Amino acid sequence: MRIIAGKYGRRRFQVPGNITARPTTDMARENIFNVLGNWVDFEGLTALDLFSGTGAMSFEFLSRGCASVTSVEKATVQYNFIAKVKALLHEQNLLQVKGDAFKYVATCRQQYDIIFADPPYDLPNFALVPRLILESHMLKPGTIVVVEHSKAYDFSALPHFFQHRAYGKVNFSIFKIDVPAE
Repeated sequence: MRIIAGKYGRRRFQVPGNITARPTTDMARENIFNVLGNWVDFEGLTALDLFSGTGAMSFEFLSRGCASVTSVEKATVQYNFIAKVKALLHEQNLLQVKGDAFKYVATCRQQYDIIFADPPYDLPNFALVPRLILESHMLKPGTIVVVEHSKAYDFSALPHFFQHRAYGKVNFSIFKIDVPAE
């Protein structure tokens, strides 16, 4: 796993061979962060990384200046790998949650500036993920939600849909929660 940019940029970590996650490719991660970086300054923001896998997105958010990142992962191997990288980086601003992302979304009352979700592509309830996030209490005006998915899904009819981006076989649907007019 490589962190692309920011204070941890170019750092590499050996991912365990028995990890079951499908990490976001470096190219896709670099491109989506370039897109997000054109809209927001990460400095001081709060981010949520659902279905964290290797934690690559969490560490990318922290590396670029997010004040806090919550990483939700239920698989023990992935959770332990994220904890190991957190310790190696001496990172105090990463909150790890070992648990089911669906339950976290249903019960979370904290609001985030950015929410990233990368469910396993073969997850039985995959199509429900964007709607559950968009109907949750985790949103506030200005929140950006990014859902990574295969080309098999089209979420453009959902409320707050903003853009679709594709990088190779990796697709992102981006939602922006409206800021009320003053």
